[in-house]
Amino acid sequence: MEGKGIETWKDGRRYEGDFKNGKKDGQGTFEWPSGIKYIGSWKSGKQHGAGVLYNSTTNTKKQGEWVNGKRQRWVQGNE
Repeated sequence: MEGKGIETWKDGRRYEGDFKNGKKDGQGTFEWPSGIKYIGSWKSGKQHGAGVLYNSTTNTKKQGEWVNGKRQRWVQGNE
């Protein structure tokens, strides 16, 4: 897959955004069935760069930085 698209999984996960070489790459939104949503940068299928993590259950959002799918630090707390 190349360009913009949507990928869904049977368990309710959903990604909408940019793809490159069949992987999430660029800007996109990933949603889990639990109500957590990540909006931000992706590279080679993993969260990479700046992003915001939303939790609809607790009504919170946190801005952070990710490298190769792992959060490095929170930049900004609950708002």
